[in-house]
Amino acid sequence: MMARMSHEGMGQYGGRDVVGYCGAPPNPRWPSSASLCLSFVLNYEEGAENCLLHGDGQSEGLLSEMIGCPAYVGKRHTNMESLYDYGARAGFWRVREVLDKANVGVTVFGCGMAMGRNPGVVAAMVKSGWEVSSHGYRWIDYQDVDPVTEREHVRKTIQVHEQLVGERPVGIYQGKPNVNTRGIVIEEGFLYDNDLYDDDLPHWNMNYGKPHLTIPYTLDNNDMRFNIANGYCHAEQFFLYLKDAFDTLLEEGRNGAPKMMTVGLHCR
Repeated sequence: MMARMSHEGMGQYGGRDVVGYCGAPPNPRWPSSASLCLSFVLNYEEGAENCLLHGDGQSEGLLSEMIGCPAYVGKRHTNMESLYDYGARAGFWRVREVLDKANVGVTVFGCGMAMGRNPGVVAAMVKSGWEVSSHGYRWIDYQDVDPVTEREHVRKTIQVHEQLVGERPVGIYQGKPNVNTRGIVIEEGFLYDNDLYDDDLPHWNMNYGKPHLTIPYTLDNNDMRFNIANGYCHAEQFFLYLKDAFDTLLEEGRNGAPKMMTVGLHCR
């Protein structure tokens, strides 16, 4: 029975692919024949997180300095709100200054609701010449959000980008998607998405009638690890982790297997 199963039957199911390149990844042909593509991503979520003021039934419980903080059901969490507010009021501007001084461009994963609450931040992103990609409309878990509502949110965030950035986003990282998300964003005209973690290279998804580019994101080369148990405790740990990842991927690239490394950053 096993011998008669096709490659597709063995390795691809339900949109998953557990086979990949079988140890022989393609050459992505980076510009100037580079061995490694280094991508910096800045997440802008402040003002789009779970909050009763946003019509949600609970407060936010993720990615704050209060590690393991539970969501307050039916109540506001003023400390959590304040921590998110810091990212919009001060954190973004400090990170932008560092990046601009180093002449490092980034891709912004911007939540539409958050961008709409702070047009000055969006204007600064544009002035810095950054790509402003979509982080969906809300920084919420879309696992149980129905397709009609999710599509409405996707269209809302496109409108926000058109109004504040001057053009629609071509990429999207919903962050906490569901099995319907990729089909919805393809139908709404996005050229790529980042809602996967399955490789060191971008690759094409052929399950929706036309090629759709998927660009893997990262949860380990990511400063969010300062906000989880057993994560980073100080800056040197983060630096050494990134350095080790960079050196390893660069060596592999120089040995004939070019790679991509993404670094995830946040404002708070």
